[in-house]
Amino acid sequence: MSQRHAKAVSDIATREQVTLEFKRNSLLPALAGSHSRNLVRLEQKLGVRLAQRGNLIAVEGTPDARERASAILRALYERLESGEELTLGDVDAEISFTAPETHELPLSEGYGGRLRTAAGKSTRARSAAQAVYIDLMRKHELVFGLGPAGTGKTYLAAAFGAHLLHERRVERLILSRPALEAGERLGFLPGDLKEKIDPYLRPLYDALFEVLGERCSKLMELGTIEVAPLAFMRGRTLSRAFVILDEAQNCTPAQMKMFLTRLGEDSRMVVTADPSQSDLPGGPEGLDQAARYLHGLEGVGIARFSAGDVVRHPLVTRIVAAYDLHDQGAKVRRTTKPKTGRE
Repeated sequence: MSQRHAKAVSDIATREQVTLEFKRNSLLPALAGSHSRNLVRLEQKLGVRLAQRGNLIAVEGTPDARERASAILRALYERLESGEELTLGDVDAEISFTAPETHELPLSEGYGGRLRTAAGKSTRARSAAQAVYIDLMRKHELVFGLGPAGTGKTYLAAAFGAHLLHERRVERLILSRPALEAGERLGFLPGDLKEKIDPYLRPLYDALFEVLGERCSKLMELGTIEVAPLAFMRGRTLSRAFVILDEAQNCTPAQMKMFLTRLGEDSRMVVTADPSQSDLPGGPEGLDQAARYLHGLEGVGIARFSAGDVVRHPLVTRIVAAYDLHDQGAKVRRTTKPKTGRE
């Protein structure tokens, strides 16, 4: 057998085909997606070829790629069977969960499961890092979620808090953040106290409404959900509550210590922050100090996200990566800059 012929036989063997059969033919259009976009995404990401016919999907590719694609298609089909809708984000999430590096992450059995936030509403992790984050929130009383914008830190914290409310495991959901101008001088803001601080807290309102929908307004009127500036936390003891501190990179060491010591009986806390976007003159000192002092402490978990975990528009991922690359280069230049003057 010639070398060329042997290679051709080997290529055929490594690109064998398997056929998956799904019981409910009516779910296959949703599984494939509009204009088969879900199947196209799998082909692009995994290097396989997919062909749908009725309730059958043929998968062609290398053994590892076939196995991953088959596992993803079955997982997506199970979501449809449970009544969920599929988006490209869900496809990307399942691709992330089957990646080889995911198996090295410290995940509990059942990671990435649905968080029921209200009757008929639920949310899931959309990346392996998000699954780790949810896992830590299940296990620990205090969790830090650290990483760039767009990784779902605040959204998932709000979703987990809504989940605990729905399960009646806490009585209140309390969200706070420092009322600090993001590098801008806003000057005098008209209105009463609530109207003055609302612009600073708007991102928390957005996360809550996205998770809970119209039910959010009623819960806020009842006081079950409270959104307040960090300064209002002083002197309080927060019991039977799920407490979120957002934008914690803008906390001073004193503010961070004050907030963390508000934790009361049967309560949990999540601290979210993007260390690269601190608006304090000295940088994220309070956050850095807390993460350093509390690392390894019983009951404390730290989830770290990277640019690869961004789940917004794909361009956001590339923007974050570009800034990270520039910042790393700037640090290298500063450390290698030759000294001048007398030694």
